[in-house]
Amino acid sequence: MKFSEQWLRTWVNPQMTTTELVDCLTMAGLEVDDVETVAPAFDNVVVGEVLTIERHPDAEKLKVCQVNTGTESPLTIVCGASNVQAGMKVPVALIGAVLPNDIRIKKSKLRGVESHGMLCSAKELGLAETSNGLMPLPADAPIGISIRQYLNLDDSSIIIELTPNRGDCLSIQGIAHEVKALTGVTLTAPEIPAIPARITDTFHVHIENSQGCPRYLGRVVRGINPKATTPLWMQERLRRGDIRNINPIVDITNYILLELGQPMHAFDFNKLQGGIIVRLAKQGEKLTLLNEQSIALDPQTLVIADEHHPLAIAGVMGGAGSGVTDDTVDIFFESAFFAPQQLAGCARRYGLHTDSSHRFERGVDPQLQRIALERATALLLDIAGGQAGAIIEVADDAQLPKPATVTVRQQRIQTLLGYSFTAEQITDILHRLNMHVEQQGDTWQVTPPSYRFDIAIEVDIIEEIARVYGYHNIPARPPRGNFVMQAIPSVNLQQLREVLIQQGYYEAITYSFVDVDLQKQLTPHHAGLALANPIAKRQDNPTAIDMSVMRTTLWTGLLQTAQYNLTRQQSRVRLFETGLRFIPTAEGLKQERVISGIVTGSRYPEQWGLSQLNTDFYDIKADVENLLAVSRKTYRFTASTHPALHPGQTAEIYQDDVLVGIIGALHPQLQQQLDFTQPVYLFELQLATLSHAETPVYNDVSKYPSVRRDLAVVIQHTVTADKVLACVRQAAPDFLTEVNLFDVYQGKGIEDGKKSLAIGLIFQEISRNLTESEIDKTLEQILSSLEHQLDAQLRK
Repeated sequence: MKFSEQWLRTWVNPQMTTTELVDCLTMAGLEVDDVETVAPAFDNVVVGEVLTIERHPDAEKLKVCQVNTGTESPLTIVCGASNVQAGMKVPVALIGAVLPNDIRIKKSKLRGVESHGMLCSAKELGLAETSNGLMPLPADAPIGISIRQYLNLDDSSIIIELTPNRGDCLSIQGIAHEVKALTGVTLTAPEIPAIPARITDTFHVHIENSQGCPRYLGRVVRGINPKATTPLWMQERLRRGDIRNINPIVDITNYILLELGQPMHAFDFNKLQGGIIVRLAKQGEKLTLLNEQSIALDPQTLVIADEHHPLAIAGVMGGAGSGVTDDTVDIFFESAFFAPQQLAGCARRYGLHTDSSHRFERGVDPQLQRIALERATALLLDIAGGQAGAIIEVADDAQLPKPATVTVRQQRIQTLLGYSFTAEQITDILHRLNMHVEQQGDTWQVTPPSYRFDIAIEVDIIEEIARVYGYHNIPARPPRGNFVMQAIPSVNLQQLREVLIQQGYYEAITYSFVDVDLQKQLTPHHAGLALANPIAKRQDNPTAIDMSVMRTTLWTGLLQTAQYNLTRQQSRVRLFETGLRFIPTAEGLKQERVISGIVTGSRYPEQWGLSQLNTDFYDIKADVENLLAVSRKTYRFTASTHPALHPGQTAEIYQDDVLVGIIGALHPQLQQQLDFTQPVYLFELQLATLSHAETPVYNDVSKYPSVRRDLAVVIQHTVTADKVLACVRQAAPDFLTEVNLFDVYQGKGIEDGKKSLAIGLIFQEISRNLTESEIDKTLEQILSSLEHQLDAQLRK
């Protein structure tokens, strides 16, 4: 948003310098990007009147002018401008004047005729990039007055970078509201009286799409003077807002855009047929815009049309066929509210970006349309004459946005801002923001003005209080809190990464969007969440990339990554990944952080000292056990099944009785379908179970010798070694310090259906030597427990 500082000060004029005003706006969140002077430095240029014109005796294109500049006698000035004429008032650079680009005006002779100054164009004064002849001034311009003073050129254009939520500040009125709230000074808005109807002309308006256009106002104005020109004061305000003047009608709509923030449009009334219809475009309709761009309209585009064809893209740009020209004498003014949701992205679809679309996309005050139309009508009648008809208004109040009433609590303000505002301070700030306030003790019911779309909840109001009070005025206090030492030290994710990296794994990062068919094979019991707008989706080509569902396991991406590496002569692949898996449930989408891995190929990198042995189930199990050891908790592996894993090489991992992960070999059938020529092993663990480690506990070191006894027991082959070891630990006293399984045997000497387990038992007391009788008694207890619970027999 670029605007004239002097124009702003006609609305609200705090006793601040330009620098102080800029700092005030920036600190309040309206970041000032730049401040530009509206005109380059020059001096000794005054308003002059051309009294007479004579042809130069020795040059056809030069004229000798007598110019009144307020001195005792007229000045003789030689001029070559094509538009110079007697009676016009123009800027005159006197002898000694210094113009932009260090042009110095001296007394000179042009083809033998003395010239005592120079008649100036807007370009020569640095007020325009191009100009056709002299810069004409209004007939009432006082002769002899400095041009800088007359045009108020000692002004600045302020450029503000606004965030998308502050569309209300895309106008002088909006910024004036801000300055009033920040400084507390009085706001003086121009009077905008209602213009009475002088003619009976009306024009039918019908809104087909009231969601996109809840309010539409129009007015017919006839008898405009087509020869009228835009007054210089308006041209200058537009120029300082970075808008070039075109003709009075268009300039007025642009002026209202800058002054009030309401985009408007003017149609040539004599080019309209039947009435105005606000509707969605029809398939195949075309429109030539004011910029001469011809476009094919899509059915999602809201258009302004008459009974025969579209006239404009609503809120974006008008059509060339119905636009005003220099010969227009009758117009139809449009002032409407278009919903931001309807216009979002509309201009970009056609490669456009206009001042109008920029404002409507961010939100325009839905109560502003009538005021803007009255203001535009008054300016037009004053500048170009004419007679206005009655205002035509069509509205659907149910579709118009309504400000939310927000409850604000004093305690909540103090909690969030760390500062105690008095009730009077809070009420004063809210009133300065033009909010409707009802106070009940330490609670306020606050309704923001209609132009503040960005205020909907309590924290929005609290932010406004802090912003207007001044962030720099709120004392800085360090945060306070009660910190308690955690009993369980947390495990850093980097620690887990390092454990796997030290075991030869590489970290992979894959997409959260995966192939639906592959995922169904891996987790058929979980239907992945389908994406509404996938970045890649298989259609009829089975070899095409498909990324249409959210992953329910990280294995999907890891398997595809392993395939990619194997097809590029990387026969040994060890990868891991950490990330989210997304599992739809009845309660909603469940997101779990997991760490997953994949291993295939040889056990060790190729070397001369070891033969090439392929990785097996127990290799990856050892890697997972090393990973689990970081948390210092006790885990157990239980044989299980999984649709994607080998039925004889799959284990679930439990911490106490909670399932925390799974490990296994890829199912042979799936291995074949995925074109793996060597076994593939996978694991997946919930990171939550690894996020906290058990606190290490110190145990005294015994100075007494340990005693080892070995047992070999025969049990049914279906009984797991884990059950045997658990039974041993349960039956033994505390001085059993270690239990090791060191042999499993099936074969000669062992009955069919049974197996022999050899277990090493280490006994040690902390304060004394153990006796032989204690150890023998303990062994008897252990064997008795094994026999009764697991039907185990001591091997003879």
